[in-house]
Amino acid sequence: QNEKELQDAVKQQEERMLQLIDKSGEVMRLKAEVSELKHLLQRAETEAKVLWEEMRDKEHQVDTAYVQERVVLRQEV
Repeated sequence: QNEKELQDAVKQQEERMLQLIDKSGEVMRLKAEVSELKHLLQRAETEAKVLWEEMRDKEHQVDTAYVQERVVLRQEV
């Protein structure tokens, strides 16, 4: 009977370990997703800043190619 109880305990422990491994993988996936979202947010903020500066400097004459080039340059920084 002790052997049976020990086997049951080992089986439960293995199941808990598998659950923890699954949760760990989920945490890693979520961290990667958060990192990607932060990168995208930073990129969007950069683009918005460049566009805002460009619109502020030029009333109605906006060179879209120049604006796009500035966005790309800011993103590289």
